[in-house]
Amino acid sequence: MERTAPEAPASRRIGKHDSIVSARHRPLALAPHRKRRIDFDLKDQHVLDIDDIDQKRKRFGNHSFNAHPSGPAQAMSHVHVLQHPLVSHHLCQLRDKRTRPSEFRAAVSRLAMLIGVRATDDLPTQPVTIPTPVADAPCHELATDIGIVPVLRAGLGMVDPLLDLIPDASVWHLGLYRNEQTAEPVGYYDKLPKKGAPNVALVLDPMLATGGSIDMVVRRLMRWGVEDIRVLSIIASQPGLDRVANDFPHVKLFVAAVDPSLNEQAFIVPGLGDAGDRIFDTPQND
Repeated sequence: MERTAPEAPASRRIGKHDSIVSARHRPLALAPHRKRRIDFDLKDQHVLDIDDIDQKRKRFGNHSFNAHPSGPAQAMSHVHVLQHPLVSHHLCQLRDKRTRPSEFRAAVSRLAMLIGVRATDDLPTQPVTIPTPVADAPCHELATDIGIVPVLRAGLGMVDPLLDLIPDASVWHLGLYRNEQTAEPVGYYDKLPKKGAPNVALVLDPMLATGGSIDMVVRRLMRWGVEDIRVLSIIASQPGLDRVANDFPHVKLFVAAVDPSLNEQAFIVPGLGDAGDRIFDTPQND
């Protein structure tokens, strides 16, 4: 995200150990104790809801951001933190404030590729027979419809490597920015059609900070009818990861690293700064 933060129907088995909760046939129901204000395109019924300031402070505190009381998320089966030497190596380059924008973009791309491979390792396939120059060969091809959903603008830096992995995937954009006074996300772009949701949505956002932007995106995709939602982030804060993991147990989360905290401006600590600014070389001078 650009710098700025139901009892369900029966589940359907997708992978060996993974069940996906369907939200296709019921509207999203918000808990009665949560008052939310609406900010999005009411004309097309493309509505993304955001917590008001009081709700934000109840969740995070007035001046600090504390871990979700039910955490930590890493112990949950739907949360996956990558452990790989190449992941560690490229994270070092991303975190280094001396890394030039071109090098930063390249490192984001490599990490997105590594995370993407892990996040798609249980996609359903179907057997096919392919003629080779020598003889017919038994193979398996993907048997599901996949959509890539980058969260504008920083998520754009992760799109190309995912398309390299899944060339036939569709790409749908959701635009959010952070309200600097409340650290809450505000939606500004949503052109999802009313029908035609993919079976699987891969949500791309390099930084999972407070979890507010992912909360909005997941709820929007559920209303659209996506049954299998997977979030791919490079760095998550512990409180943000705990929040999303506890609020959405049917959503799989894939991250390269988990940092312990957020500062008073809702930036991940130690983090890497503003991913969008570093990807697009647009430093803020305020």
